[in-house]
Amino acid sequence: MKLSVKEYKLSAGRPIAIINKDIAHKLLVGVNDRISIRYNSKRIIAVVDLSSEIVNKNNIVLSSEITDYLGVKPHNEVLIEVANQSRSKAIITKKLRCEVLSEKEIFDVINSIVNNELSESEIAFFISSIYECGMSMNEIYWLTKAMFNTGNKLNLKSRKIVDKHSIGGIAGNRTTPIVVSICAATGLTFPKTSSRAITSAAGTADVMEAVCRVNFNVKELERIIKKTNACLAWGGTLGFAPADDKIIRVESQINIDPEPNLLASIMAKKLSVGSKYILIDIPYGKYAKVDKKGALKLKKKFEYLGKRFNLKLKAVITRGDEPIGNGVGPILELRDIMNVLKNDGPEELRDKCLYLSGEILELCGKSKKGQGHKLAERILISGKALEKFREIVEAQGGNAKNLDNLKLAKFSHTIFSDKNSKIKLIDNKKINLLARVAGSPDDKKAGVFIYRHINDKVKKGDSIITIYSQSKNKLKDAIDFYKENKIITLY
Repeated sequence: MKLSVKEYKLSAGRPIAIINKDIAHKLLVGVNDRISIRYNSKRIIAVVDLSSEIVNKNNIVLSSEITDYLGVKPHNEVLIEVANQSRSKAIITKKLRCEVLSEKEIFDVINSIVNNELSESEIAFFISSIYECGMSMNEIYWLTKAMFNTGNKLNLKSRKIVDKHSIGGIAGNRTTPIVVSICAATGLTFPKTSSRAITSAAGTADVMEAVCRVNFNVKELERIIKKTNACLAWGGTLGFAPADDKIIRVESQINIDPEPNLLASIMAKKLSVGSKYILIDIPYGKYAKVDKKGALKLKKKFEYLGKRFNLKLKAVITRGDEPIGNGVGPILELRDIMNVLKNDGPEELRDKCLYLSGEILELCGKSKKGQGHKLAERILISGKALEKFREIVEAQGGNAKNLDNLKLAKFSHTIFSDKNSKIKLIDNKKINLLARVAGSPDDKKAGVFIYRHINDKVKKGDSIITIYSQSKNKLKDAIDFYKENKIITLY
């Protein structure tokens, strides 16, 4: 069936096609079903939406994700058909029975996700099957391989391509911009792509977006890296492991993050940028994603995958009992970053950045074993890391001068200690939630500033935490949330 494309600005984040209800009746499809759309030699699978007001029986509205891919313009005719039922549904059912999948079966499912052949509910069943049944290390290796092989790849000629990743969960743990700047200043190539926040108060991409662009295509990113040795970009627009981006979106909706998916997600994206030297940071603690036992198990699995892909990979476990640094929220975390780069930052954040940087420098042979920390510290003290960070911000369309004048939200409220005591506990998860209630990460200036850390002494009347928000209502909600939840415990 041929339909004329109607001009209608629609950006949905995924391929959406709006057709008339009568056309849908003829095709025997409904909302969220799949149709195939062809234009010249190109074909894409789209999710169906219905309307009798927007479209008539002769036309179709396509989201920008479809028009950009197919190269169609208003009034062009496209051929639409019912999409074939995916073989992947049977494979997902097999995994739901906790059976082991073959390499081809895993590739078929991932390829179906990339091609938009599976609905979000079907992807949710796939995620749930992995969560309930787990995966063997062979299956995880094949899952990683499939995610990597169905996406775009960076074309960098440097032999010393390095990367790092933290499994997350720790508030304010904004080590990446500092580590990237230190390592790139030594001549290493560091193509860092990061995610936005899912449950935390901010991801590295959210933080960087406060001062520069983070959305690039592959060619733009290659130019930035050629100019600066590094980048600090959002991975969502690059098409690296695109199945993973869709899986993450569904995971955040159903609040499930199976370990095999976490492993495959991280490894596939490192492979996509051509990394040969990779450092994985696995924080553990009471309010972290894993305890020490879980961290050690995860470390072994990462290192196994590193060997399978012939990479020089090292996984380190770090303490994650409390937030790293003082700020939680994009601008607040950026302030911590700048303070560390100016050699005036929170000590715990500085120490962790030097440790991670030192490990990378030793891993790729930039320094002798046991000397990486000293080299990283020399680079930081010299100001070369700060200079490199400013260079990256400028290359990504920002103004480095703005880094010295980072303004916070206009509304704030400070919580004071009501007694002489010590800080006993700080709940990472609730600190992140508190910052989100205040408006972070969408509100770049919102978040919280933590004055004291675990075991610090406080006197009656000392500041404990300040909440920032651009909205009076959100600030009130955040204050209420703090009062109703045990976020910081004194003893």
